[in-house]
Amino acid sequence: MKYIIKHEIRGRLRIHVIQKKMTCAEADTLFWYLDRQKNITDVKVYERTADAVICYSGDRTALIRLLRSFRYENVTVPETVVRNSGRTLNTAYKEKLIAKILLHYGGRLLMPSPLRAGVVVFRSLKYLAAGLCCIRKGKIEVPLLDAAAIGVSVIRKDFNTAGSVMFLLGVGELLEEWTHKKSVGDLARSMSLNIKKVWLKRDGQEILVKADQIRKGDVVTVHMGNVIPFDGEVSGGEGMVNQVSLTGEAMPVRRVQGQSVYAGTVVEEGELDVLVKAVSGSTRFEKIVAMIEDSEKLKSSMESRAEHLADRLVPYTLFGTAGVWFLTRNVTKALSVLMVDFSCALKLAMPLTVLSAIREAGGYGITVKGGKFLEAIAEADTVVFDKTGTLTKAKPTVKAVLPFGDYPEEECLRIAACLEEHFPHSMAKAVVDAAKKRQLAHEEMHSKVEYIVAHGISSYIDGKKVVIGSRHFVFEDERCAVRPEYQERFETLPEEYSHLYLAVEQELIAVICIEDPLRKEAADMIRALRAEGIKKTVMMTGDSEKTAASVARQVGVDEYYAEVLPEEKAGFVEREKALGHKVIMIGDGINDSPALSAADAGIAISDGAEIAREIADITIAAEDLGELVTLKRLANGMMKRIRKNYHQIIGINAGLILLGGVGMIRPTSSALLHNTSTLLISLRSMRNLLTDGNK
Repeated sequence: MKYIIKHEIRGRLRIHVIQKKMTCAEADTLFWYLDRQKNITDVKVYERTADAVICYSGDRTALIRLLRSFRYENVTVPETVVRNSGRTLNTAYKEKLIAKILLHYGGRLLMPSPLRAGVVVFRSLKYLAAGLCCIRKGKIEVPLLDAAAIGVSVIRKDFNTAGSVMFLLGVGELLEEWTHKKSVGDLARSMSLNIKKVWLKRDGQEILVKADQIRKGDVVTVHMGNVIPFDGEVSGGEGMVNQVSLTGEAMPVRRVQGQSVYAGTVVEEGELDVLVKAVSGSTRFEKIVAMIEDSEKLKSSMESRAEHLADRLVPYTLFGTAGVWFLTRNVTKALSVLMVDFSCALKLAMPLTVLSAIREAGGYGITVKGGKFLEAIAEADTVVFDKTGTLTKAKPTVKAVLPFGDYPEEECLRIAACLEEHFPHSMAKAVVDAAKKRQLAHEEMHSKVEYIVAHGISSYIDGKKVVIGSRHFVFEDERCAVRPEYQERFETLPEEYSHLYLAVEQELIAVICIEDPLRKEAADMIRALRAEGIKKTVMMTGDSEKTAASVARQVGVDEYYAEVLPEEKAGFVEREKALGHKVIMIGDGINDSPALSAADAGIAISDGAEIAREIADITIAAEDLGELVTLKRLANGMMKRIRKNYHQIIGINAGLILLGGVGMIRPTSSALLHNTSTLLISLRSMRNLLTDGNK
């Protein structure tokens, strides 16, 4: 690829690709190629200027070499990436907006007056038809008001006013449609699948392979807590499948052999063998888009109130118009009032504010599934945290494997990794990573594994029952024991670590000590949330009392609860809500799912269990908990802007009605000022809340 460097600072490069024109497909190809490179942290590609802004780390020479070697024809981009990128959508709407502006003002300059009048009358028919439709339905809503204003202007042969009203209404509709589709598209893409590896079932064995190696007709095994990666049919097993990401319904449905399952849904209980019917999973995007667009429950209550208020204000505008005419017998004054309505601005500005806030959140790596949840974040006064993988680092490490029997240390770790690799939990990942680091390769040597939520795993190896998990699970539920000669050693286990207990045939064979250090930003994040209006912070964990007390003291939460079960977390959330509190729950594991579902707003960590991410209302990146503070500030800013917009719309339009009623402004000026103020408020509503300020 030939290019020139337009601007450069350390770690950032702006280049211009030397070619006649860059298509949207070429821009998507370049973006996809660069975004996948390890040394590139961020990239933006602008197809209109053929420019790319690249943020990178490491060697500049390597980046230059990478750019020189790039060829469009040598890069194969997944079809779904191009189709769902949103770049074509933005280009199409930019062209529509430019065309509308040029046609309006070009027509005024170049078109003869009689012809221009005919065009205005023809275009007005659409608005008049919409108004008549409202009358037939017995409704007094915004289309009737628009039809009345345009119709009276046409009857009075004031074609400039009628044309200006229709132009501004058209621009407003176009901007709303554009912003809505882009925001929904961005949201849907962030919710789309990102599965790298799956369990392929072949000759009765489960093999971990890359997702792109799967073909139609293959059988994949999906364990409890994992996302179903492809559309298919259940060929074996039985399970409860959570389809909230597709249907919006949180209640799981039972799936057995012969029934269909869909990409993006999650196995909440049980285990399924899925015969793959479609490998692209492309229907996932369309289904998510449809869910977001059709689901009224995702709207914030303030947004819904604004829409209802907008419709209720229409009759008052009509009555005001009639009153002015009755008192003055002046059509011009009456028309000046008719040209103004509250509803247009309310219905346009409020949704744009919410959708823009959701889009801005996406720029910080935060996925929000609806304005309702941002409103809940703004109103929240209580935050409940899971500990492991949330307040602590997402990547715990194995610090020691302590044998308590005849099995050597490495064999204990190998057995533990063989069991744990089937399940999505940060502790499980730590065990698997430790085995890999020691190059303890293994084949599947166990029978079917059973996962007991918040407790542990059980299976059979060579006919012997093997269990791994919490102390409660191993010693109380499974009634395992420690050999007498190891009792003293067992009682002096290092308290600074979390512990996984491994037992064979009801006898402890090893304790795996896992270091799960606190996130360095956790304490600062708690303090910052309090500054943003959070009154109560709570930590809940399945860990021991000692571990929980130590963590709670370090991060500075108001309350903590140790050795809690999933249903106890959910019960606590429900009790707090019953007391009148607005509750946020933050977690990453399968055991957090009930509480995430129960909270006013459930927030999942992005690299946690799939079921947690699917059930959660909001997902944040795992790198920095400071994003919780960003989310809170964004939500507070959104509500502040909505209230400000509301007061400004009421004030401006009430002033215009008053000025029109006393004859100080003419209908043309009234329409222009009303529509201009609506557009300005709407455009301001599309600005970023944090980077541009809450203006």
